[in-house]
Amino acid sequence: MKLFLYTLIIALLFSSIGFKKYVWFISIGYGFTVAAIGVLLLILGAPVPAALLFVIYGCRLGGYLAFRELKSSSYNTKMKTEIKSGDDVKLGAKIGIWLSAALLYACETAPVTFRLANQKGSQVTLIIGMIVSICGLIIESLADFQKNQAKKQNPGRFVDTGLYRLVRCPNYFGEMLFWTGVFVGGITAVSGVLQWLIVLLGYLGIIYVMFGGARRLEMRQNRTYGDDPEYQAYVKKTPIMLPFVPLYSVEKYKWLVA
Repeated sequence: MKLFLYTLIIALLFSSIGFKKYVWFISIGYGFTVAAIGVLLLILGAPVPAALLFVIYGCRLGGYLAFRELKSSSYNTKMKTEIKSGDDVKLGAKIGIWLSAALLYACETAPVTFRLANQKGSQVTLIIGMIVSICGLIIESLADFQKNQAKKQNPGRFVDTGLYRLVRCPNYFGEMLFWTGVFVGGITAVSGVLQWLIVLLGYLGIIYVMFGGARRLEMRQNRTYGDDPEYQAYVKKTPIMLPFVPLYSVEKYKWLVA
C-alpha cells in the first residue's frame, strides 16, 4: 500500500492546479496527474508499456485541454455560459473536490501500481488490457480531432460526422475503453480485499463520471440544438455512449450528477 500512497501524493500535488481554476481539478489537473503517476511508476520499475501509456494518455489529454482552455477564445466564450467559474465555491468545497478527485486518479491507475507492488500478474491479461487501452486512446484522440475539424467548418452545428455517426460521445467512449483496458490488464495482479476495493472504486468511479459528463453534454446540446429537426433525428438513431447499444438518452437519470 506504500506505493499506492505515493501515487496518491502525486495525484494531490498535480491536481491542486484546480485551486487556480475550479474546473481544472477534473480537466487539466486530471490529464497531467495521470501522466505524472505514469512517470513515477516508470521510475520505480513498473511494466514499461503499461506505465508509458499513462504518460502518453495524460500528456495528450492534459495538453489538449490546456491548449483549448488557454488558446481557444471561442471555446472560452461559449463555456462562460455553460460551466460555472467556481469563483463562488467555498474553500471547503474545493478541498473536498480536490481530495476526492486525487483519490479517484490514484485508484484508476492502481491496477498498474499493484502489479508493480505485488510483483505478479499474467502477461496475457496485461497485453490484452494494453490493446484495449490503445484502442480507447486512439478513439478518444480521433474523436477530439474530428470534432475540432467539424467545428472549424461549421461552428454553429452539432457534430454528426466520423465517429460521431456511431455514437454521440465517442471521446467519452474512448475514455471508458482506455480505463477498461487498465482494469483488465491488472486483474491478475490484485491481492486482498482492500486492493480490490481500490481498483473497483477507480474503475466504476470513472465509468460513473463519464456517464455524468455525457448527461451534462446532452442537456447542453438539447438547449442549444433542441429545435433543430436534424438534431432530433440524430439523437433518436445514434446511441449516446456505447456504439450499437440502444441507449439514446441519459438526461432523465438525475443520479448522474458527476
